[in-house]
Amino acid sequence: MTEVTSDAAETRLRRSPLHERHTALGAKFAPFGGWQMPLEYAGGGVLKEHTAVREGVGVFDVSHLGKIRVTGPGAADFVNACLTNDLGRITPGQAQYTLCCDDATGGVVDDIIAYLHADDHVFLVPNAANTAEVARRLRAAAPAGVTVTDEHEAYAVLAVQGPRSADLLNALGLPTGHDYMSFSTATLDGVELTVCRTGYTGELGYELVVASEHAVAVWDAIFAAADDVRACGLAARDTLRTEMGYPLHGQDLSPETTPVQGRSGWAVGWDKAAFWGRDALRAEKAAGPARTLRGLTAVDRAIPRPGMAVYAGDRRVGTITSGTFSPTLKQGVALALVDTDPKLPDGDELEVDIRGRRARMRLTRPPFVKPSVR
Repeated sequence: MTEVTSDAAETRLRRSPLHERHTALGAKFAPFGGWQMPLEYAGGGVLKEHTAVREGVGVFDVSHLGKIRVTGPGAADFVNACLTNDLGRITPGQAQYTLCCDDATGGVVDDIIAYLHADDHVFLVPNAANTAEVARRLRAAAPAGVTVTDEHEAYAVLAVQGPRSADLLNALGLPTGHDYMSFSTATLDGVELTVCRTGYTGELGYELVVASEHAVAVWDAIFAAADDVRACGLAARDTLRTEMGYPLHGQDLSPETTPVQGRSGWAVGWDKAAFWGRDALRAEKAAGPARTLRGLTAVDRAIPRPGMAVYAGDRRVGTITSGTFSPTLKQGVALALVDTDPKLPDGDELEVDIRGRRARMRLTRPPFVKPSVR
């Protein structure tokens, strides 16, 4: 994450409606996607926050995520003709991971969660930094009668994650029994919200979407419902998602990286008649990508970081895109874009240049930690 140092730059950052709650908890803040967001909290830190999610329950404020509403006759068909995944595979009340790709190159403009409310209503949750661009592209392509509305600051999003997340929501009287990647509406003390079985940690979890003016009331109710719930920042969110091999846009996926290269082809409806980037992606899939996103686990005592070079002997074969110390495994783990080579199967050892020293890393297919989302 890039630090912002000037007071002027700090004032340009958007703030979550829960900013004062984070300040009261002693949060350390960092800029992320144009927002000032909690990185970690006093009395916790990354390791304790990470462990809380793997073993109990943690709550993340992810209100920086974008929100785009697409409405009007044929809204779902329109979105389906733009984004990669096939909305026809799901029904109203379900959510879907999908990608917005550049039509000419197939590069990933953003990865998105699409909430299908009805044939004429789709709610999209893109990444913070890309929300305006995704909305712009959708507006430019929208047919008459379909409206694309950027509601970035209108809603807050709270991610309740961990094996005891359902117990916490049950204590609040919120629904928990719906299937993975489905959602329902509910009320909490008269406040309407959407409860979706989604998350970015690999654990059982829920994301609550609520109007920004009610975010504080929902946050307070969550922390009043249990003594052992822990507030978690974006640093723990990053270690959790890296352990699962979940890609982060801007690092593992980007306009220069396609879903074929990023091993996200499972989120592409290859047989659909239309979606942005279809021709470029189908051609790349048929020919085979020149590079592929691979997982690495440290053999030596080393922590890989983004930008570090990956070698097979004297030959540079790739670059680390995400890397961290895994609190669960107690070793370094990474994602890297590596030259596609049948002579580099999973299990082989490569080397990573860590500040001039070569460290051994083993090619490992993610997830590095067994998922428990269901």
